Amino acid sequence: MKEKLKHIDFDNQDNPKSYFDIVKIEDLLQKDLNHDIAKNHLVKFYIILFIYEGEGYHTIDFTDYNYKRGTVLLIRKDQIHKFFRSPNVKGYLLVFTEEFIISHLNRLEALKSMQLFNDSLSFPKIEFNDEEAFSDFTVLLKHLELEYGIRDNYSIGITRSVLHIVITKLFRIKAENGHFVESKKYMAQFLEFQKLVEEDCFKSKKVQYYAQKMSTSTKTLNKIVNNVVNVSAKTFIDERTIMQIKRLLISTDHSIKEIAYIAGFSDPTNFFKYFKKFTDNSPEVFRQAH
Repeated sequence: MKEKLKHIDFDNQDNPKSYFDIVKIEDLLQKDLNHDIAKNHLVKFYIILFIYEGEGYHTIDFTDYNYKRGTVLLIRKDQIHKFFRSPNVKGYLLVFTEEFIISHLNRLEALKSMQLFNDSLSFPKIEFNDEEAFSDFTVLLKHLELEYGIRDNYSIGITRSVLHIVITKLFRIKAENGHFVESKKYMAQFLEFQKLVEEDCFKSKKVQYYAQKMSTSTKTLNKIVNNVVNVSAKTFIDERTIMQIKRLLISTDHSIKEIAYIAGFSDPTNFFKYFKKFTDNSPEVFRQAH
């Protein structure tokens, strides 16, 4: 039987009420945990991974990203990722939940902060190519680590404020590099569409279904999606559906036939063709590879 994918909940035993933790990567790689971080696992929280020394790789949703000094990787809740045990790597993991952000910011600002991790809107990798900006960011994280360790009546509030600054600085870098689409005209409608697709893609893969849900036309919905992410609504639906199928293949013991039915296919042959069309692999080959 295939080993079941680990789902990792937020668990800060030193400060369980904070909904935040800061961990050095080099320490994490040496820890004796109840799961192997070098194997795929699904996280129920958000991670900002910052490298200030060394080189290596990290996998997010089955894609390998190389990193080096000055790389930031963004991992959102419910993504699958794994570490590579690269020697001589040093850096920070900022680990937190929505509650940590929402309890400090108003709802609109909190939602904006979460958009940093939206893999449909931007690339999950950021590079500090400017030495001064890299140095300033490193100092900010060291200050965050120091403040979080104080644990007095003020430390959590200051930690939240500094984390908000960290997120805002990362927004700035993405914007400067043209890698973020926050200011797009149809952002609110797109985020509504994205949420519907992630909830219902196994129920329907037709653009008309989502257009009706949003009380709009298929033409308008295509215009919304194309304006924000430069693909058609159908392409976006298929991309998210494939990602959800991949997660099922990795995270469950269901047979390929069972997954086909769960994903909304009455005929497993059509499921096979659909998956291979977008991945160039059969579902079984993908499962074995991961």
